[in-house]
Amino acid sequence: MGHIVIVGNGISGVTAARHIRKLSNHRITIISGESDYFFSRTALMYVYMGHMSFENTQPYEPHFWTKNRIDLKKSWVNLIDHKDKKILLENGEIMAYDKLILATGSKPNKFGWPGQDLKGVQGLYTKQDLEQLEISVPNNKVCKRAVIIGGGLIGIELAEMLHSRNIPVTFLVRESSFWNSVLPDSESAVLNDHILSHGIDLRLSANLKEIHSNDQGAVKSIEIAETGEIIPCDFVGLTAGVLPQIELAKASGIATNQGILVNRFLETNIEDVYAIGDCAEQQDTLPHGRRSIEAVWYTGRMMGETVAQTISGHKIAYKPGHWFNSAKFFDIEYQTYGIVNNALNKPKSEMQMHWKHPEKNICITVSYDKNDKRFIGINTFGIRMRHEVFDRWLNEQRSIEFVLDHFVEAQFDPEFFHSYVNEIQLVFTTILSKSNL
Repeated sequence: MGHIVIVGNGISGVTAARHIRKLSNHRITIISGESDYFFSRTALMYVYMGHMSFENTQPYEPHFWTKNRIDLKKSWVNLIDHKDKKILLENGEIMAYDKLILATGSKPNKFGWPGQDLKGVQGLYTKQDLEQLEISVPNNKVCKRAVIIGGGLIGIELAEMLHSRNIPVTFLVRESSFWNSVLPDSESAVLNDHILSHGIDLRLSANLKEIHSNDQGAVKSIEIAETGEIIPCDFVGLTAGVLPQIELAKASGIATNQGILVNRFLETNIEDVYAIGDCAEQQDTLPHGRRSIEAVWYTGRMMGETVAQTISGHKIAYKPGHWFNSAKFFDIEYQTYGIVNNALNKPKSEMQMHWKHPEKNICITVSYDKNDKRFIGINTFGIRMRHEVFDRWLNEQRSIEFVLDHFVEAQFDPEFFHSYVNEIQLVFTTILSKSNL
C-alpha cells in the first residue's frame, strides 16, 4: 500500500482522492494552505451576495474525510524533492510520498501595471480573496466606486457581486466588444447591452495604464491608457484571466511551459509525479480542437478521475471529448457545446446561423461545416438545453438538417421553460435553404 500525496484541494485533487479511494486501499493525503476543506470555488460569489454562507460551499460533511480515510493537511508546500520522493512543508515538516499529484490550480493574471499591488487591488479566485473583498468592499459607504479590469467570466461575476451591494462599477474591457475573443459578434453585442442595462459603466477598447495611490498606500484612482482619463475609485478588481500555478513545480525541477507539462496519461517528466486541473498543460494535441490548458471545473474533475484509474493500476489516457461549458452573465444563462468560433478564429468552412428573440436577451448560434453540412457546435443564451443530446449528435456527426429536425429533443424540461423550438426551426431552416440555392 503506497502513500498518495495530492497538493491542492480543489475539484481536481479531491476528485482524484475520492476515486483512488474507491479503487484502492492506498494511504491518501491532501495538502492545501488555502482552506481546511474542499469548497465550491464557483460559489464564492453567492457567499458575498448573501445567498449562502461559506460553510454551505462545502459539498461534504467533515466526517466524510475520516469515513473515506483521506487525511487533510492545511499547509503550503515549499519544495518537492523528487529524487528522494519527499516534500518540504512551510512549517519545516518533511512528508514522504510514493506517488505525487500536483493540483495547484490557477492564479490571477498581472501584467506589471504600476500600482497593481496596492491595498484595495486584488483578484477573485481563493477563499482569502473573498475574505479580503469583505474587508475592502463591505458596502457602498466604504467603496464609492469600484473598477474591474478584464472582461472574462470572473470579471462579470465580480461586477454582479459588487452591483448586488449597490456599489457603482466601471468595467474596463480591452476588446472592442465584451468577450468577443470567445463569442461571435452577435452574441457579444447582446452581452454589451445586457451589462449596460444593469447600470454597469462598461468601457470597451479600454486598457489600464496605472493604478494611483493615496497617502496611505491604498488605491485612489485608475488611469485609462487610451484617453488618459482618471477614474476615482476605492477598489480595483484584477480579472484579466488566470495563469497556472507552476512555481512549486518549476522550483523543484519539474518541466513547465505555461503550465506543468504532462502527457496524455497526466504524467510529468518526473516518474510518479502527475499534474491535473488548471495547472496542467498537455504536450500532445487533443482531439476536437481542445486546448492544451483548460481552467474549467469539469475538465479538472475528468482529470482527477483519469489519474485515479492510472494510480490504481488501470492506466488510461485523458480523453476530454467535445468541449462544453456553462456560465451566467447576471441573469442570462450561457451554455456551449462543440465548436462555435469568434469572428477572428472562424475558418472559412465554418458556417453560423444566429437567432435572437425580438424582445428578450435570448439567442442561439448554431455552427456547421459547409462542406459536409456536419453539425459542429452551438451556443445558447437564456435557453437551457440538454448536454447529453448535443454530445450524442456531435459523436454521431449528425447533419445540421438532422439537428434542426430533432431540435425539440434537446429542450430542457419544456414543462417548466417556454419553448422557442418552432421559432428557431423556422428561422434556421429558412437561412439554410437560402444558403443551398
